[in-house]
Amino acid sequence: MANLIVRNIDDEIVKALKAKAGLEGISAEAEHRKILEAALLKPKKKSFAEALKSIPCAGLDSDFERKQDESPKDVFA
Repeated sequence: MANLIVRNIDDEIVKALKAKAGLEGISAEAEHRKILEAALLKPKKKSFAEALKSIPCAGLDSDFERKQDESPKDVFA
């Protein structure tokens, strides 16, 4: 594995990193690795079928039935 050194980090960022790591019960270095991994490694893409299956049920087909608008001459008659 490679090593990464990051220089000239604002003190407030370092404090925030350490505080977040403390809440997680891990080292600042481990928290830094988690943040980098989350930011840089893209999650596995879903297939189209998986994406469709993940859409929640939004009602019946009849809920989305199109109704014909009244024609303008019927409105003004």
